[in-house]
Amino acid sequence: MEQRVRIAIAGALGNLLEWYDFGLYGLLAPVLAERFFPAHDRVAALLAVYGGFAAGFAMRPLGAWWLGQLGDRRGRRSVLILSVTLMGLATTVVGVLPTYAQAGLAAPVLLILVRLFQGISVGGEFVDSVTYLVESSSVRHRGIAGSVANIGSTAGMLLAAGVSSLVLSGHGHGDWRIAFLLGGVVAGAAYFVRRGLPETPVAASAVRNEAPLRQAIRRQPWLLLATLAFTSGYGIVNYLSMVFLPAWAHEFHGMAEAQALRLNTAGQGLALFVVPVAAWLSDRWITRRALLALTFAAEAGLTWEAYRLAGTGTAGFWAAQLAFAFLLAVVMGTAPAMLAEQFPPGYRVSAHAVAFNLGIGVAGGTAPMIAVALIHASGSPMAPAIYQAAACALAAVAALALHNRSREALD
Repeated sequence: MEQRVRIAIAGALGNLLEWYDFGLYGLLAPVLAERFFPAHDRVAALLAVYGGFAAGFAMRPLGAWWLGQLGDRRGRRSVLILSVTLMGLATTVVGVLPTYAQAGLAAPVLLILVRLFQGISVGGEFVDSVTYLVESSSVRHRGIAGSVANIGSTAGMLLAAGVSSLVLSGHGHGDWRIAFLLGGVVAGAAYFVRRGLPETPVAASAVRNEAPLRQAIRRQPWLLLATLAFTSGYGIVNYLSMVFLPAWAHEFHGMAEAQALRLNTAGQGLALFVVPVAAWLSDRWITRRALLALTFAAEAGLTWEAYRLAGTGTAGFWAAQLAFAFLLAVVMGTAPAMLAEQFPPGYRVSAHAVAFNLGIGVAGGTAPMIAVALIHASGSPMAPAIYQAAACALAAVAALALHNRSREALD
């Protein structure tokens, strides 16, 4: 029992750090735009900050390739330790960077460079930890085990939302540095817990391929594409509904930043309870593939109305944010184990990591920036609703193309 608890904590802490930092960067975009970019054009500065958000995600496939290879060749444990060390370093550095007023153009350049480095460092964190958790679990508990990573990521987003709300409520937004430095503390705790973990039995006995990703491309190209389509839709929905929506309500409908983030925090709190329940349901009552397809189809149908409500004021935003948080939490409780079940152990981390980070990283990471560009091009603040509904439809269809191994033993 003690070992299972340690494994769960180790998996949760790294993902808490990863999503705390990325959530913090997205939610504090208005503050970072003021600090790191020229102030004469507010929309241009906001686009630049979201561009940095996207740049970090765009580097995640490179990190996925590198850390995925390590995970398949040297074992899952080695990546757990390396990734959390690199993530903690990058998060801490953001908290000590000079601002535009202090360093001029060097400030945004340094910020983007740190985001690029961090994108590489987190490329294998989520997938490797999910793989470790799932491979360490029995068939009847894989959904719950995989969901631990997203419980950690939800807690990280919850912490980011809460800390961001405090920063935005303070005079002059002066505490933003402390918010990032807190990530270094989380990284230290995660490293301490992870360094004593054993390797998973599946990974310890797996055949080591010299080129795991090449094996995946040659043997299961269509499965890789289906996984990529699913994670792309998932990523867009994730970042539009839980990161972009508060900034959208503030920038385009005049809602106070702190108020929008407090409501976002409530949505994250709801998700923290829904994630394990959805995971349990996928283990015992409904297959993961069916639950994922149904959830994304339902969200596709209500997205337009949710955005319309979110723009009407506090009550409407409350309803939209909680609805999005609930549906996303169902996905977050179900998808980790589902994706880990798709590939054999010899290239499980590499294939999953590359597909996940191309989808979440490229499609999801660029979603806020594309949403702002769509509003600018169309002149309508409702443009992101169409974009998000299309992403939901893509994810629903792609889920049906994935293997359904919810009740099967892993290799």
